Amino acid sequence: MLKAWTPLSFEFFPPRSDEQQQRFEAAWRELAALKPEYFSVTFGAGGSSLDATHKAVMGLQANSGVPVAPHVSCKVDSREALAGYLDDYAKAGVRRLVLLRGDRQADGAEEGPFCYANELVSFVREHCGDRFSIEVACYPEFHPESASPGAELKYFRRKVDAGATGAITQYFYNADSYFRFIDDCQKAGITIPIRPGILPITNYRQLSRFSEQCGAEIPQWILKRLEAYGEDRESIRAFGLEVVTDLCSRLLRGGAPGLHIYSLNQSDPSLRLIQRLTKD
Repeated sequence: MLKAWTPLSFEFFPPRSDEQQQRFEAAWRELAALKPEYFSVTFGAGGSSLDATHKAVMGLQANSGVPVAPHVSCKVDSREALAGYLDDYAKAGVRRLVLLRGDRQADGAEEGPFCYANELVSFVREHCGDRFSIEVACYPEFHPESASPGAELKYFRRKVDAGATGAITQYFYNADSYFRFIDDCQKAGITIPIRPGILPITNYRQLSRFSEQCGAEIPQWILKRLEAYGEDRESIRAFGLEVVTDLCSRLLRGGAPGLHIYSLNQSDPSLRLIQRLTKD
């Protein structure tokens, strides 16, 4: 189902140790061979700092041959600091950003000069004009803090109206939730491309922890199969590959404008997925 022209993007997190750096470099070098549309780099560890993101972005931009999109969250230290980073990125040839609110503190306290992603988008547009294309997040299964589908669309629309040119979804395993969300967006007049976020399934405990944190649903039939495999990692990987391949095939057949794959700084799960999709 995957065509040569199907847009792909891969997400990495900035390494924090020499060992992580080695894995990161090995992963991006292998995935660069697929000629993706871009790489993205998340906003530090837990969304806490731009420094590690900046270092990883500059390295990729200089060495990978793939366009790079830094993540920026509302937790920047100041507007002035953000402006400096934006100017550095522009000078390095970066042309795409991923702008996010970021996780809230457990005590509910706000950090940084922006409360919501639409405010961050507005600032970038005011400071940079159309220098960057801007991706934002969206949630086909709804953000944990959204009170209703209508509220979800309202908040998403604010980011679009502020200047977002594209969106990446939270990962999901129910294709119907994506298509329903797209239908709702179109009815609301939201027409920017919305690329589905794809998380390969390789580790049950890790997937369960991620899903609890972000509110992504693991369908019961997938959950029970993963639980039944216990510590049989090879069976988990084989089953996960089957599930995610079928998901991506259905999404692409239904008109999804590419795939954004959360690599977790590993190349093998993404490579296996792309190989399977290319054969199907």
